Amino acid sequence: MPIFRFLLLSLTLQTLTYANSIGININEQDVEASASIQLDRFISPSSSTVYLLDASYLNANGDNLTSFGISGKNALQTLEGVYLAFGAKVVTTRDYTALPLFARIDLVLPLDEAIPETTLGATIAYAPPVLSYFNAIKYQEVRIEATMEVIPNILLYTGYRSIDTDYEPYNKVFTESLYGGLKLSF
Repeated sequence: MPIFRFLLLSLTLQTLTYANSIGININEQDVEASASIQLDRFISPSSSTVYLLDASYLNANGDNLTSFGISGKNALQTLEGVYLAFGAKVVTTRDYTALPLFARIDLVLPLDEAIPETTLGATIAYAPPVLSYFNAIKYQEVRIEATMEVIPNILLYTGYRSIDTDYEPYNKVFTESLYGGLKLSF
């Protein structure tokens, strides 16, 4: 058992050295932890596209939602400071699983150098019935976030999220709330 624990710890530390960010956000009813690992070092080191592996855990009103996703992100060639990402993820609860596709847009605001870098972002994820399993009928998620790098590699952010999990017998809004949080980027 000690060797297994050592291998698991080593793998975790090695993964964290390639991590893009680790974050936590909260409000009065919800807590969400997330991590993003940059994969382009392994996939295509010479490409301008950044490949990300994301994981998150959300506890909202006593219910748990876990997601794992992969995406590709690149700058929009025609507009400076605009980045687009497209991907897919697996979203699961105790009796619900969906495979939504998602799109994200980030706009780095062209502010004065005295103001820390600020980014506005929006994400839309959707899984139609054909990508929804077990008791799931469909999945919809909308997020809007504002992020400011207050200290190098330390970001404060706030946002709004609406996650709608439609189940076989009923429609459930998993969470619809404002939140604030902290991200550490590596």
